[in-house]
Amino acid sequence: MDEWFENYAKIKVRHPPTQTYRGYIDNPHQAKHQEGSAGKLTSLELQKFYKKLLTMGELRQGREQTPGKGPQSQDWRNIHQIIASAMKLAKEQKIIAADPTEGCALPKPEHQEMKTLPVEQLTSFLREAKDSGVFEMYYVELATGLRRGELLGLKWEDLDFEHENLRIKRQIARINGEIVEAPLKTKNAYRTLPLAEDTIAVLKQQKKKVGSSHWVFPSPTGGLISPDSVIHMLHRVLKRAGLPRVRFHDLRHTFATLALQNGVDIKTVSGMLGHFSAGFTLDTYAHVTTAAQKEAARTMEKVLTAAL
Repeated sequence: MDEWFENYAKIKVRHPPTQTYRGYIDNPHQAKHQEGSAGKLTSLELQKFYKKLLTMGELRQGREQTPGKGPQSQDWRNIHQIIASAMKLAKEQKIIAADPTEGCALPKPEHQEMKTLPVEQLTSFLREAKDSGVFEMYYVELATGLRRGELLGLKWEDLDFEHENLRIKRQIARINGEIVEAPLKTKNAYRTLPLAEDTIAVLKQQKKKVGSSHWVFPSPTGGLISPDSVIHMLHRVLKRAGLPRVRFHDLRHTFATLALQNGVDIKTVSGMLGHFSAGFTLDTYAHVTTAAQKEAARTMEKVLTAAL
């Protein structure tokens, strides 16, 4: 597995994911399972390994899980993907005759319920954000739908006030416990977004607040801000505003949902979100587009009825 990581994964995959892979490989239970020849590994042994993980308390890479619970389904899939990639390479190199990962049963992916801030709650949320001194960050997030790491990775050099746009060029991530500047995960994530006049005004206000820091949303000392602190900050604002708790990612969902509900086409929203395809965006926000289609049907009904 180490040979696969050093000679294959590190060349093909960007830095943040390779660190995640390294974490899975270095996991004591994972490493113990790697001992021995790849040619002796069977599908049944792999299945037993996955079952063992389910019944043991594990630490997810970078995040502590509830004691007594195994890895989340996404962790399972990441571990399986690493092993499968190594076995595929071994088969291509004729080291093994058959791939033991083929046919393994994996747990179904867990889909976290998407939550959004309804329009009627936005006033309370933004008012409390302003009172808490973090209005600019959350306003920009709701206006652009950036991923958390992308928002925190913005530098003033990325903003072009004259042409009213901003460029997404990097992210802030926690890697091996350290907060670092990192490249984006996909080519679609590198994008340029237009800025409305109100958003530009908010950003200019933020520029005055941060002074000489080259980060748009820095830490109190002017350096990189912890992604975790942004989440804690969000939860405090929501609690003080008397609103239900949502994830930071749900603010991104709020942007997409409101854009689609107000007539922005799916391809435009997909490009602004940095998705790899409009089809993925359509699947993610099918509930929004379905509602829009029903409204379109009712509109056509009125037009046709009036024509009779």
